[in-house]
Amino acid sequence: MLIKPNPANHCFGCGGGNDRGMQLTFDQDDAARRIRGEFSLGDEYQGGSGFVHGGIIATLLDEVMAKVSRFNKDHAVTAGLTVEYVKPVPIGRGLIVEGWEVERKGRSIYREAEIRTVSGALLARGRGHFIEIDPARYRAAVATAFPEPEDSTAGRG
Repeated sequence: MLIKPNPANHCFGCGGGNDRGMQLTFDQDDAARRIRGEFSLGDEYQGGSGFVHGGIIATLLDEVMAKVSRFNKDHAVTAGLTVEYVKPVPIGRGLIVEGWEVERKGRSIYREAEIRTVSGALLARGRGHFIEIDPARYRAAVATAFPEPEDSTAGRG
């Protein structure tokens, strides 16, 4: 099943409502219980000359692991992320990003992900620790901790 960016979501990685975001699309493989994406990243995501910025690599790994929540219909936030940069990730070349769950302990969920070339060479891998949350309690806590300013457009640009 194809997971397209949602226009109501402003997430930098996967949201369709963020004009400056990556607007990533993924495939959900129910049989394998894996999320996959195939991308070719442009110069705007460059770090060192000709290579993807390390923060963008971490973003790709985090996004694909977060989408694994779809299999259990849980809501989880990233509590920790470890990235191993195996080889430089080239700009303008086909990349395969894949994420899956490895373990659950109570509300803690552990997931892994990899970035590979289309020919299969490993470029980066990540391990994420996610915490399952109650979405309503989360929204209420955020609203209380960070109330909207009177002019909600202030600071945007």
